[in-house]
Amino acid sequence: MRAGHDCPPDYRLASDAFAGAPLFDCQSLYVVGGLYGNRQALAALQKRLAAEPGARLVFNGAAHGFDRDPEIFQQIELGLSAHLALRGHLETELGRATDSGAGGCAYPITVDKAVVERSNTIQAELKNTVQGLPGMAERLAARPSTALVRVAGQRVAISPGDELSLAGWGCSRESLSEPVRQQQLDHWFAAQNVRVLATSHSCAAAALSLEQGALINNGAAGMPNFAGGRYGLLSRIASTPHPAALYRCQRDGLFIEALPLNYDHAAFLADFDRQWPAHSPAALSYRPRILGAVAEPPQQALLAGFSLCQSLCALEALTDE
Repeated sequence: MRAGHDCPPDYRLASDAFAGAPLFDCQSLYVVGGLYGNRQALAALQKRLAAEPGARLVFNGAAHGFDRDPEIFQQIELGLSAHLALRGHLETELGRATDSGAGGCAYPITVDKAVVERSNTIQAELKNTVQGLPGMAERLAARPSTALVRVAGQRVAISPGDELSLAGWGCSRESLSEPVRQQQLDHWFAAQNVRVLATSHSCAAAALSLEQGALINNGAAGMPNFAGGRYGLLSRIASTPHPAALYRCQRDGLFIEALPLNYDHAAFLADFDRQWPAHSPAALSYRPRILGAVAEPPQQALLAGFSLCQSLCALEALTDE
C-alpha cells in the first residue's frame, strides 16, 4: 500500500465523539500510547501508577506491536484489563474479521514506501497471533476509539489518532507546526469545550499549547523517543506537577506533562530479538530506535507553550532501570 492511501470510512470519528458527560473524574491522569507489546515497559508503568494512588490510566492505542509471541500478547492484555484501553488504528485492524487493506493508510507522502510495507507486514504477523487466540479479535474490536474524561474540573479528550480520525496524522509534529492547522485545532478546542487533547498515533512526541487548549502526544511509551535515552514517554495531566517531568505547560488549573518511562532495556531487547530476528521487518524498522539511535533532542517536540523541566544532563542520564 502506498503512503498517503485513503483510510477505511470507519476510521472517521463521529462528530459527537467528545460530546456528553465525561467517563470519570480524577485529579491525575496518565495517557499511554504506543506501548508496542513491551512487557517491561508495562511493569515499569504499573510501578509508577502504584506510587501515585488515585491516578487513573488510559491506554491510548498501539498497546500491541512487537508482541507476536502469544504468551506476551496475553500478558499485555492482562495488564490492560484493569484500565480503560482505547482502540487505535492497529487494534481496529487486528479486530477485523477480514483484512481491510488499511495497514499503511494516510501515511504522509514523505514516508518511504519500504517503511510502509514493513509496517503492513508487522501488522499481518500480529494478525496471525490474534487469530490463534480465541475471542481476542472480538475483544479488540469492542474497545472504544475515543474517551472524554474530566481532570481537576477540566474536560480532557483522548484519541489514539487525532480529533477527526483514527489515522492520526493531523496531530503529527509536522502537521501541528503549520499555522493553519494550529488555527483549526484551536477552533476545535473552543467548539468542543475541551482544554486538553491527548494523542499518540504518530509515534513522535509533540506538545503544543494554544489559546483555547493544549495538545500532548506522548510518541511511544514502549520505545525511546529522544537522543541519549532508552526510556519511553507518558503523558500526565494533573492538578499538581510531577518532579520527574521532562517538559510541561501549566494552564486552566492543569499541569500537562511528559514523563519518562524507564524500563528494563536488556530484557526488552532480548524479547524483541527473539520475536523479530535480524532482517525481519520489525528489526529493520525499529531495532536502531530501540537501541537509542534517535537523533532529535526533547526540544524538538516542543512546538509552543511548553518548556523543559530537566537539564540536558539529567535527560541523558535517564536510562533503563
